[in-house]
Amino acid sequence: MISKANNHTDDGRHFKPYPSNGICGKLGDKWTAQVIWHLSLASGRRLRFSALKSEIEGITQRMLTLTLRNLERDGLVVRHYFPEVPPRVEYELTDMGADLLHVLESINYWIWENLPRIEECRRIYDRHDH
Repeated sequence: MISKANNHTDDGRHFKPYPSNGICGKLGDKWTAQVIWHLSLASGRRLRFSALKSEIEGITQRMLTLTLRNLERDGLVVRHYFPEVPPRVEYELTDMGADLLHVLESINYWIWENLPRIEECRRIYDRHDH
């Protein structure tokens, strides 16, 4: 829990969000968590691009490419290139990416726990003129 008086958590850590570094925005986008989740479930811990694309409903080739590049750039995913004919590319989570999955699981749990209350608040809000 965070104390509003000093922005410290119960374990003494200082809470200060860092939205300007872009990481929070990436984690909140439509595709990042899904890519991380699908890679975490992969047999052998690697997935080919085409397998990822077919498993993530609605993602375009361009969005999957951009998402994977961003995750690779941030060190959350590693790309394995095999110069075969045709070339093969596989992706897997790094240790840091796997650690992030635990954080996303916590957020997802919070959402499921609070979703009925959130939906009710939305209904109440939408009934009033704002």
